[in-house]
Amino acid sequence: MIDVRPILDAAWRAHAAGVLGVLARRLGDLDRAEEALQDAMADALRRWPAEGVPENVPGWLVTAAWHRALDRLRREATGREKLAVLAATPPAEPTGDDRLALLFACCHPSLEEPAQMALTLHAMAGLPADKIAAAFLLPRSTMAQRLVRAKRRLRGVGFEVGDPLTRLPAVLAVIYLIYNEGHLDESRVLAHEALDLARQLAALLPDAPEAAGLAALVELHESRAAARLDAHGHLVLLEHQDRTRWDRSLIRGALARLARAAAQNRPGPYQLEAAIAALHALAPSYPDTDWPAVRRRYDDLLVLCPSPVVLLGRAVATGFVDGPAAALAEVDALADRLAGYRLWHATRADLLARLNRTAEAREATRRALALATNAAERELLARRLAGLSVP
Repeated sequence: MIDVRPILDAAWRAHAAGVLGVLARRLGDLDRAEEALQDAMADALRRWPAEGVPENVPGWLVTAAWHRALDRLRREATGREKLAVLAATPPAEPTGDDRLALLFACCHPSLEEPAQMALTLHAMAGLPADKIAAAFLLPRSTMAQRLVRAKRRLRGVGFEVGDPLTRLPAVLAVIYLIYNEGHLDESRVLAHEALDLARQLAALLPDAPEAAGLAALVELHESRAAARLDAHGHLVLLEHQDRTRWDRSLIRGALARLARAAAQNRPGPYQLEAAIAALHALAPSYPDTDWPAVRRRYDDLLVLCPSPVVLLGRAVATGFVDGPAAALAEVDALADRLAGYRLWHATRADLLARLNRTAEAREATRRALALATNAAERELLARRLAGLSVP
């Protein structure tokens, strides 16, 4: 008999989100849908070695899971009334709409951000609670409870997408948060899952340029992954990275995706952030980046998303266009809004060092180090601090 476990693993990765989506939409309960799919996977593990792998794997899983869900409802007094309604119309084979419905449900506004991220990774990416807990440096029990509460909160809220554009910003934000949470981690688990989710969303919503913008942005960030850490696992900033290690095929794909999105002439913040990342990707070196163009893109971004963090990014470009003194004035003007933000202190430290104001640069680096939580960032800042000597 054949070992079907690798086939089942591949099927889970490829089809679980769609199957969960169609089941959740029919049952109105993600928890029930997940239980039914797990039962169907167990059935497949028992039956496929003898019966063979079905030609239509997702269709088989939907049918098997549906029968298992109905069996559970028959055994529950509270489910018998619902059973009469559901049993008459079995679900169809999963489609892209089902995946989209599940993704939007995971990012439902009734859930807090950490729960949205965890549930998206669990339901859409198929990650178990222990892997998600490890990625977020949380105890497994804490993550398991978070997932249980999130699924309970979704009972009865409905799994219909409706107008996707109204909920799209929240979904995009959750995927980008997942990426940012994991892009500096050596395991790359969260980064890879976020990249996959961004690509799926762009494929499911071809007429939404911001979905393509996010996918392009994550692809451009990922193109630098091999150069982001040195041989000792130490963080290497963009200005010092070996650009020969960047993934040029990934960059070309991202640029093509971004161009298609821009052709729709509906600009948005993710497209603009991707445009900034593209300017870095195309530059022969950090100093030779088209910094005036970078600053113009930040100006465009400020129109759509006026925020002190965007102003901070603009100030970095100003440092190369007008010099570090002009940039420091822009950074210092943000003190009342960003004094608790580690990157504000780190940016300020860099500008002070370029102006040979070493003692102030050391103090700003200390402040950034005190606020940093990521291990790779802390190690980098510690090295910077050690390298700043007071004359």
